[in-house]
Amino acid sequence: MNNSIIEKHRILLVEDEENLAIGLKYNLTEEGYIVELAKDGREALKLFETKKVDLIILDIMIPYIDGFEIARRVRKKDPQMPILMLTARTTREDKVKGLELGADDYITKPFHLDELLLRVKGMLKRKTWYKDVTSDKPLVSFGDNKINFENLGCSNAKNDFKLTPQEAMVIKYLIENKGKIVSRKELLENVWHLNPDIETRTVDNFIARLRKYFEVDPSNPVYIKSVRSAGYMFED
Repeated sequence: MNNSIIEKHRILLVEDEENLAIGLKYNLTEEGYIVELAKDGREALKLFETKKVDLIILDIMIPYIDGFEIARRVRKKDPQMPILMLTARTTREDKVKGLELGADDYITKPFHLDELLLRVKGMLKRKTWYKDVTSDKPLVSFGDNKINFENLGCSNAKNDFKLTPQEAMVIKYLIENKGKIVSRKELLENVWHLNPDIETRTVDNFIARLRKYFEVDPSNPVYIKSVRSAGYMFED
């Protein structure tokens, strides 16, 4: 394995289950990553403040401050930080809550190590892609909408708000392919990198949220249009 490509990446691993934490740290280190381990929410926030990390693997159920609150605080300070949530919870509501608070992805315990390593690789790849496409054109306007892809700050005719990184990646991809039909499969491949836990229905949920942000009438979209049986298309 060519570790020279990925050895610069530093991962903050937040996990209070000792055996799992030790095993994950060992395997991530073997892959060439530098791993900072936190066993509770307070330690996690301290390491986040003092270490320059490229990705966070975050258990939800940890002492003092839970993963949801950590995700919210991290996202407020660093809109583009990749966050992979670990959860023993399987309810759709918990997964949606994690994504809405800014987690980029989630994986349910128990999981296969290979799957987690693929997720980490995909998320770091997305981070690089997002940085490249936003450096060229970080500010985009259409209609009464404005998006700053560097800090994820947005405005429409009524208010100011922030996107989650995943929402930003979806709308950015659609804008980059303006006038072209983008299928759900294409979004899964190029934004989620074929995450097997993300269903096409979840893609539709992201589109619905984006329409609430940027369309005057979300039920009759002008910018983010549906193409029946094909996918979506952005027009301005």
